[in-house]
Amino acid sequence: MQLYEVFTFIICLAALFSFINHRFIKWTPTIGVMALSLLFSLGLPVAAHYSPAFAHACIVLINAIDFHDILMNGMLGFLLFAGSVHINAESLKKEIWPIMALATLGIFISTFLVGVMLHYLFLAFSLQVAYIYCFLFAALISPTDPIAVLAILKKAGIPKSLELKIAGESLFNDGVAVVIFLTLLEIAQTGVDAFSVTDVSLLFLREAVGGLLYGAVLGYLGYWLIHSIDKYEVAVMISIALVMGGYLLACKMHISGPLAMVVAGIIIGSPHKKSITNTVAKNYLLRFWELIDEMLNAILFMLIGLEMLVIKFDLNILIIGGICILGLLLCRWISVAIPLSLLKYKMSFERHAITLLSWGGLRGGLSVALALSLPVNMYRNEFVAITYVVVVFSIIVQGLSIGGLYKKISGTQY
Repeated sequence: MQLYEVFTFIICLAALFSFINHRFIKWTPTIGVMALSLLFSLGLPVAAHYSPAFAHACIVLINAIDFHDILMNGMLGFLLFAGSVHINAESLKKEIWPIMALATLGIFISTFLVGVMLHYLFLAFSLQVAYIYCFLFAALISPTDPIAVLAILKKAGIPKSLELKIAGESLFNDGVAVVIFLTLLEIAQTGVDAFSVTDVSLLFLREAVGGLLYGAVLGYLGYWLIHSIDKYEVAVMISIALVMGGYLLACKMHISGPLAMVVAGIIIGSPHKKSITNTVAKNYLLRFWELIDEMLNAILFMLIGLEMLVIKFDLNILIIGGICILGLLLCRWISVAIPLSLLKYKMSFERHAITLLSWGGLRGGLSVALALSLPVNMYRNEFVAITYVVVVFSIIVQGLSIGGLYKKISGTQY
C-alpha cells in the first residue's frame, strides 16, 4: 500500500466526517468525528455482505496505518505545540501551582493507584500479570486529553481559570506521562533487578528536565527569529521547522520531545509589545496553528474510531475494561483531590473544581498510541483492548455529558 493512498484515505474520510458532523449532528468536532468513525467501523461488516471488495479495501487501508508511528513520531509534536502556542503565558503563571501539581503529583498518584487496581483485577480473573506491566498500563492511561471537552466547557461558560487548569494540566501531564511510560518500559525490557532507585531517578530526570530545558532554548530561539521579522509566511515556516526539527532532535538526544514542544509553544506564543509580529504575522501564525490543531484532531479521533477494526476483543478483557472505567474514575478523583487539597491552604479554587477536573479528565489518542507501542509479550493485545474501551467511553460518554454536569452543579444555562 503506497503512502500517498493511505494519506489520501485518511484526509478524505476525516473531511467527510467533519462535514457531516458540522452540517447535521453538530456535536463537538472531535466527538462527532470519532462517533462517525465508530459507526463506519461497525458498518463495514454489513458493507462486506453487499460489496466485499469495498470492505476489504477499507480494511487493507486501515491495517496499513501505523497508528503509533503516526501519533508519536508525527502528530504529537504538532498537537502539543498547537495547543500550547495559544496559551497566554501571563495567565498560565497564575495557575502554575495547581497545573504542575496535577501534572506531576497527580500523574504519579494515578499511575500507582491504577497499577495496583489492575493487578488485583487481573487476579480476580485468574490472570497473573506482574506489577511492572500493570504500572506500564497505568502510565499510558493516566494522561488526560481535554481537546474534546474544552469546546463544550467554553459553551457552558466555565470560568477561564478552571478552563486553563484543564488545558494546562493536559499539556504538561501528556509529557510527564510519556516520560514515566518510557522509564517503566525500559525497566520492563531490561529487568527490574538491573535498575536501582538512583538509576530510575536519573533516567526520569534526563527525560523530563532535559525536555523542559531544551524546550526553553528552542522556544526562545523561535521567539527571537519570529519576532525579528514581519513576514508571516516566513514566521509560519520557522514554527513548522522548529516543531519538526526540534521534536526529531529531542528523540535523538533521548529527552522528552512532548515536554519540549509544550514549553516551546508557550514561549513562542507569548506577546511581544514592540514587535510588528504581534499584530500582523503573529495573527497568521496563531490562525495557522489553530487550523493544524483542528485538522489533526479530526484525523486523530477518526483513527481512534477506525482502530476498532484491527483490535482483538475478548469477553473477559471487555469485562475488565468496563470495570476499569469505574476504577479509573475513582483513581482520577483521588489524584485530583489530593493535590488540590494540599494547595487549598495556599490559594482558592473554583466551586466544584475537583468534580469537573475529575469528570473532564478524558483519555484520548496518546493512550491508544502508547498501548500500541508495547511489545506483544507485555500483554499488548489485552492492554490495547482495555485502553480502547476506556477511551471510547471517556470521549463519548464523559465528553457529551460534561456540559450538562457543569450546568447542573453550577445552576447555569447550557
